[in-house]
Amino acid sequence: MDAIAQRLSMAQEISQKAARIAMDYFGQRESLAIESKGPQDVVSQADKAVEQFIWQELEQAFPGDAIHGEELGRSGHSSDFTWVIDPIDGTANFVAGIPFWCVVLACVYRGEVVIGIIVDPNHGDHYWARKGHGAFLNERPMQVSSATSIVQGSMGVGYCNRMTPDSLLRFLKPLVDHGGMYYRNASGALMLAYVAAGKLIAYQEAHMNPWDCLAGLLMVEEAGGKSWPYNTEKMFSRGDAILAGAPQVVDQVQDWAAFTLDLEPIRV
Repeated sequence: MDAIAQRLSMAQEISQKAARIAMDYFGQRESLAIESKGPQDVVSQADKAVEQFIWQELEQAFPGDAIHGEELGRSGHSSDFTWVIDPIDGTANFVAGIPFWCVVLACVYRGEVVIGIIVDPNHGDHYWARKGHGAFLNERPMQVSSATSIVQGSMGVGYCNRMTPDSLLRFLKPLVDHGGMYYRNASGALMLAYVAAGKLIAYQEAHMNPWDCLAGLLMVEEAGGKSWPYNTEKMFSRGDAILAGAPQVVDQVQDWAAFTLDLEPIRV
């Protein structure tokens, strides 16, 4: 078993265990300690506990690998392999009792995303991909939508407090004016997984952090989709704008999405 295959196998096991821990917290969410990181941005006791579990498991399995988590930051060393963790993407949903959140784990090898895992325990869905080996929902291969136009399905659209409202409105208006429909469930990672599985025709967000999007972007690419080029080092340092989906849909909306790029994030 090569080094990436070994890490994929272990990461799938770790992420499933982490999802079960998160579900236990979800069942007792009324008693969780919750902190605010900003408007519409919260972190719970569950986020920290789940990330700590993943971190410890990865350190035990691959002690030389670097780790970058949403809540605990970066490990103090560099490596060819870097793990990227979002313990609960969709925390606002989680604490409100809305069953649309997920555990996210990605692995970057020498600047290239090689493993992406998104576990949605509420619906029993395990999305995963390996670079060059395809993308899967549980054990079934995923394929992006065959849509050739925005009128043939719904497009995921993200928004966060790091951007001004103009960044959202400048994309939504032409989308709706041209007959498109948008969808948002407050978990960007989960919506990218939906794109890879052909449930949504594309996804756009003016700013995402690496733990939110690297796993899902790999899935979309491995499922035959198209995405805007991105650089992982830039993603780690300041995040980036995201557009990914069925190739012809991406081509159709990329000019509208580009209108948001001159609007700098208000907080990164």
